[in-house]
Amino acid sequence: METEQRRVEVNVGGRHFETTTQTLPILPNTTFLDRDPSLFSDLLSLLRSPSSSITSPIPNPSRLIQEASHYGLPIQSHLRSALSPPPLLGFDASLSTTLLPASDPFTTALSAAPDGSVCLAHAGVISSYDSTLAYSRSLRTHLDRISSLSRLPCFLSHDSLLPVAVAGSLDHPGLHLYDLAKGAHLGTVFWSDPSDTRLYKAWVTAIAPPSSASSPLFVAFEAAHRENCILCVDPTTLQVTREIGRQSGIAAKSAAPNRVVHLPELGGLVFMSSVSAGAFGYSGYMRLWDPRSDDPVWETSEPGGRSRNSSRFGDSFADVDANGEQMALYKVCWKSGDVGVADLRKLGDDPWIYLSDSDAAAGAGGGVSSIVHCYKGQVFVGRQSGVEVWSRLDEAEPESVGGGRWRRNWMDGEEEAKKGFVRRMEAGGDRLFLCRQGLDGVQVWQTSRSSRQAHSEGHWYQEIRGTRAGTPIFCIIQ
Repeated sequence: METEQRRVEVNVGGRHFETTTQTLPILPNTTFLDRDPSLFSDLLSLLRSPSSSITSPIPNPSRLIQEASHYGLPIQSHLRSALSPPPLLGFDASLSTTLLPASDPFTTALSAAPDGSVCLAHAGVISSYDSTLAYSRSLRTHLDRISSLSRLPCFLSHDSLLPVAVAGSLDHPGLHLYDLAKGAHLGTVFWSDPSDTRLYKAWVTAIAPPSSASSPLFVAFEAAHRENCILCVDPTTLQVTREIGRQSGIAAKSAAPNRVVHLPELGGLVFMSSVSAGAFGYSGYMRLWDPRSDDPVWETSEPGGRSRNSSRFGDSFADVDANGEQMALYKVCWKSGDVGVADLRKLGDDPWIYLSDSDAAAGAGGGVSSIVHCYKGQVFVGRQSGVEVWSRLDEAEPESVGGGRWRRNWMDGEEEAKKGFVRRMEAGGDRLFLCRQGLDGVQVWQTSRSSRQAHSEGHWYQEIRGTRAGTPIFCIIQ
């Protein structure tokens, strides 16, 4: 028998266990561990079982991860994989839990991480939940209401990695960084210009989620006289390295961005957009900036844009999201409710193609108050009538964005949709986090563990809970 499969006997807190060094890669000369034997038993059971076979809820997941830290990184990594939910598939997702902060549970901003953990801003408090969704800690900031929130993948300070939250408020100037572990305010970044002291009181309107630990922060600021720009901030020194896209803000096409996305896959370009609603509908703009030259690479405004003869004139976007991995823009139109797709590599006067189906109720309620979020090849659209998800049925050519056949499903049921329309939405790990209007807390949607087992056994499409009519709707592009 190979060394990796060698049997080993371990005495844990007076209770004897027998396993192999492959299952439990601890030191060979370790024969006694002064730990809780009941926790060790649960931990050993998880390590012996492949993650795809785990279908029942796991008790005390955060305690198990903490216990695994005493046995080394390989065991911790294996355990986190076993405890993580199955891959997020919107058409088979269900409501897993609702996160309710202890005080002021109305969530004003949220930030999800790749490991499935999340930070919530409620009033001026930031509460964090770990990858098992166990409550971690809360930090009371000096802000009355946080409107923008993000987290740095890591923050280097005196040779240590710190969990750092980045927050902005429409009621307070500057961008603020907080050490979540120590509950400390690390510093503030202001928009400053010696020739215009008014900019010092500018507030944050949007923060681009950091794409990596080494990537800069791109933050949108707006001053009281509506002038705005995007600042490029070095997160390690808190120094502003570049100012891009400075605008007067006197018109809709120069208003402060309410969405900023950094696209390292597209040479480091920065996507920015702004949308506003009025008595005559929605209006806004989209723009791609090159931070190196401070020049727009592409821009369009709606309604209208460059293609004045478009049949969709007047049906401007209610929300838009950019995804660098898919090289695509996704928007939802306010009047028709249609979802449009554009290739980031082939932008022009009218680059949009539209996902459609034969169901007359596809855009029921139009796109008023709709939001869109693209994640892992899926497009989630929060409407007044519920949350729908678009997913590709077949693999299109890499250079074909939006091509092929798509599936459209309702993710939530009618009763769930009646609780309130979605006003915030963000995905992280294999979870989708939703904030509903008039509803406290944050809903967590994920694919169930039983679906993971069905998928591993080849019966994935026998159980689809995301549709209202009981069957999926197959769609094509126009």
